[in-house]
Amino acid sequence: MQYINRLSDYKDNMESAVTFGKFDGLHRGHQILTQKVRELAEKDGIRSIVCAFDMHPMWECAGKIPQILMNSKERCRHLEDIVDVLAECPFTREFSQIHAEDFIRDIIKGIFHARYVVVGTDFQFGYGKRGDIKMLEQYAKEYGYELIVIEKERYEDRVISSTYIKELLEKGDVKLAGNLLGYSYGITGKVEHGKQLGRTLGFPTLNIAWPAEKLIPARGVYLTNILVDEQWFHGISNVGVKPTVSNEGKVLAESFLFDYSQDAYGKTVSVEFLEFCRPERRFGSVEELKVCIDKDIAYGKHFFTCM
Repeated sequence: MQYINRLSDYKDNMESAVTFGKFDGLHRGHQILTQKVRELAEKDGIRSIVCAFDMHPMWECAGKIPQILMNSKERCRHLEDIVDVLAECPFTREFSQIHAEDFIRDIIKGIFHARYVVVGTDFQFGYGKRGDIKMLEQYAKEYGYELIVIEKERYEDRVISSTYIKELLEKGDVKLAGNLLGYSYGITGKVEHGKQLGRTLGFPTLNIAWPAEKLIPARGVYLTNILVDEQWFHGISNVGVKPTVSNEGKVLAESFLFDYSQDAYGKTVSVEFLEFCRPERRFGSVEELKVCIDKDIAYGKHFFTCM
């Protein structure tokens, strides 16, 4: 897959099937769009393209700290075997001023040479969000593309969206969030040196600083899968600040891996969150903390044995 982070870097003159959106999380609704793009491209022997709007420039201008489900590296990894091109388009002030018809002429046709445009029912584009699926249909013949509009994917009575998934994560419902994403929510980072309290208590942990922009799920203990040296291990992970033993306030994912005893300091590991166990809380003593963690571990081992 080709990855570009500026539209001006895309130079391919081949026709394409292209879809547009923020694609934060690449959830099940997004996956229908990307699979349709791939299907059309394979059928006609053309390029399959996902154009993802990168909202960081707008957030920076507004002084906002984003809380995203997926960063660029994760998006690349998820799309690697799905489409030919991932084009991330910085949503700058200048880009936001492009008029809707100019977007169709200069980007959809001018840059991507679209034969097919695949979007959801609520897709809007151009200055003031004046472009929509009606405008795309209106100009389809003039610019030589076919518009394909995909209905929203739903879970029960609600549209699957990044906003909905974020609400679930903030409540700790990583199980349903994973269902709507189509994969388990997680993070990747380097294992840091800690105070080694877990080791002295009999359960050494791998500590990862929570990525600054990634949405933090409800603080507490989760059943998790952890990837170390290309091998997956079951375990439990605490997301939080370890209030019983630390006053730093730094959010960590602190994982105890079942059946792992190697030194992982400095290694890059991934943690996937499967199910919420209990909220994080301050204990009256380290001994009380240890008793609770022993129960967490016993519950976790039983859970994975019964899977």
